[in-house]
Amino acid sequence: MKIKLIQEFKEFAVKGNMIDIAIGVIIGASFNKVVDVLVKEIFLPPLSLLTNGINLENKKIILRESITTAGVTHPEEIAIGYGKLLEASVDFLIIGFTVFLVVKLMNSIRKKAEDPKNETITTPKNIELLSRMAELMEKQVQLLEDKNGKQAEK
Repeated sequence: MKIKLIQEFKEFAVKGNMIDIAIGVIIGASFNKVVDVLVKEIFLPPLSLLTNGINLENKKIILRESITTAGVTHPEEIAIGYGKLLEASVDFLIIGFTVFLVVKLMNSIRKKAEDPKNETITTPKNIELLSRMAELMEKQVQLLEDKNGKQAEK
């Protein structure tokens, strides 16, 4: 059991899947930083301007206020911070839309690459071979049908 698991991991690592995942994680982390800055520095300031300069990130609904007497705060404030939820929602929408666009672009490139008749993009060898096999099989079926048709006429 243990040896089989190690062998499977070696196959996984050798096939490049692990490297692909590592690259995806690194790019995802970098992309997260870009989106964070984009939301905080590009999208939230205009939203704040539309609301008369209110900083949406710090918006909250106070359930219980704190009372400060003689420099000591008795009980702590309890609040629902909906501003951070708004910021996270904007992050999610931007990331979701960007991922949608990237996947759509990749699918269109893959579709072009898998079309053996499309000369603008190099078709992968496995697709070329499958396409050639399909053409040969169609010719073989046609030859058999022609042969059977001639035999039926006799």
